[in-house]
Amino acid sequence: MESRQLEILRAIVDEYVATEEPVGSRAIAERHGLGISSATIRNEMSVLESAGLITQPHTSAGRIPTDKGYRIFVDKLAKVKPLSSAERRAIETFLEGAHDLDDVVMRTVRLLAQVTKQVAVVQYPSLTKSRVRHIELVALNSTRIMLALITNTGRVEQRVLELPYPMNDQLLGDLKNRLNSLVAGRSMADVSGSLESILEVFPRNERTSTALIISNLIEMSLEKPEERVVIAGTANLARSSNETTSDIHSVLEALEEQVVLLRLLSDSGDAMKIRIGHEQSEKSLKSTSVVSMGYGNDGNSLGALGVIGPTRMDYSTSMSAVQAVARYVGRFLTEGR
Repeated sequence: MESRQLEILRAIVDEYVATEEPVGSRAIAERHGLGISSATIRNEMSVLESAGLITQPHTSAGRIPTDKGYRIFVDKLAKVKPLSSAERRAIETFLEGAHDLDDVVMRTVRLLAQVTKQVAVVQYPSLTKSRVRHIELVALNSTRIMLALITNTGRVEQRVLELPYPMNDQLLGDLKNRLNSLVAGRSMADVSGSLESILEVFPRNERTSTALIISNLIEMSLEKPEERVVIAGTANLARSSNETTSDIHSVLEALEEQVVLLRLLSDSGDAMKIRIGHEQSEKSLKSTSVVSMGYGNDGNSLGALGVIGPTRMDYSTSMSAVQAVARYVGRFLTEGR
């Protein structure tokens, strides 16, 4: 493609995102300062239409971008738009006062929906990709304890166990210290192997209760089949979409399914991922686009977040917001807690 055609495509995308109306050559000539006539713009628009990058929704109307046109725009034209000072301040301060992981995730999804005016999706940090911060054993009575596994991302897994034999406070404290010395700072995948020899240091009559605690700790460190995802801003989809009510309803139904949301975020890594229209694997989401990115640090993606909106979304703003929030959340969870 010639650079002039790319500039015209950019103008069509910008105009259509802003107005929701098909774009004519006169509007481009008057508002985008390309230094060429309306006639020349019309000729170039014919080339873009032949290439399948724009289309005419009805006779005598202007043009709108196709999914292929948006893809060209995103890959070759779109620059990450700088966030406003207000948006930067919001992202920098939105986690202040967050007291647990649930609070962090809920604040994140609400902020992302507010900044982008799209539907926001945030995945909880994956358990197997986290590291052990601390193990806690709390005696509820002589034969009942609470076992808590706390990760470096703030995720807490806990169980109440009924022990076959009593454990006094001294024994429980000794076991807790030994467990933490063996697994604190290790990845979840290493927990099982790190605990193989711990039973040998305890007297035979104490091993049964100790073995129960260790087996439950190993189970808690394994990946669970149900990862959690939260969503916010579904009303934004209805406000920003020019789809029919039935189309919006089918999209909203799809977004209610956790497995669909997880699939949308499944291949998000450190690099931003953008899927446009018919690039979506879910049939009911082919009128939408997804901008997603993993969060974490040092190339270790703990989870992912993103936004879902119409193909007519403001890609530059959505990309910059997703990138900024993902980086900030990753730093907060791994360094700031």
